[in-house]
Amino acid sequence: MKKLSFFVLAAALVIGLTGCGAKDSGGTKYKFATDAAYAPMEYMDKGKMTGFDIDFLAEVMKEAGLPYEVANIGWDTMLTSVKQGKEYQGGISSVSITDERKQSYDYSIPYFESTNMILVKEGSPIKSATDLKDKKVAVQISTTADTLMTKIMGESNKSLKRLDNNTLALMELENNGVDAVVADIAIVREYVKNNPTKKFVTISDPTNFESEYYGILLPKGSELKAKLDPAIKKIIENGAYAKVYKKWFGQEPDTKKLLEQK
Repeated sequence: MKKLSFFVLAAALVIGLTGCGAKDSGGTKYKFATDAAYAPMEYMDKGKMTGFDIDFLAEVMKEAGLPYEVANIGWDTMLTSVKQGKEYQGGISSVSITDERKQSYDYSIPYFESTNMILVKEGSPIKSATDLKDKKVAVQISTTADTLMTKIMGESNKSLKRLDNNTLALMELENNGVDAVVADIAIVREYVKNNPTKKFVTISDPTNFESEYYGILLPKGSELKAKLDPAIKKIIENGAYAKVYKKWFGQEPDTKKLLEQK
């Protein structure tokens, strides 16, 4: 995020974007859902939806030659709507590929490597995920951070605050409502970058937080997967993906490792 405050809650917005590739879409305009409160992956800036995922999807749909639009409808609504497969044909919102979700959804091939990260205030005694067991921790509900911290802290632990989005989780930490936030590394780093005077500390824990991969979320049996997968592979191979990645993260992606994922 550039000049937008991280704590501006995303308003509902639909942006129509048309692919201009050579393929015929058969007149179908594909609708994707997102939760645009996840900078730098997807967020609102001066009324416009932007972020890595938004730019990435634009390249994919251009390569596939498919017209589309993206609607900002929130995390839980996105999960429900894509599962139904009626109004929305896909979801793109930093959705980690998990075995549990695969029971209810299909995914595109992986397009982004991530991991969860801990955020605390300077001077905190917390050094790893296991130190969070008896602390107050905020996570976004229905995310892998929620799953990981539920395993560590317990399903009924009232000290684990499951909130609607990471904006609220980060506000809890800032206001001393929790001792730590657990969220995806890109979101945590972006928040710290945009709040340099607030003296927050990031903690990586590869032992307890393994790498995970994002995919475009699809309804079970979606015909769109066969169109998206070749386009994703193509833009990773031809450099278009790296260009978008460098724009948002300032470094080269490990495309070799990404293409090895299934």
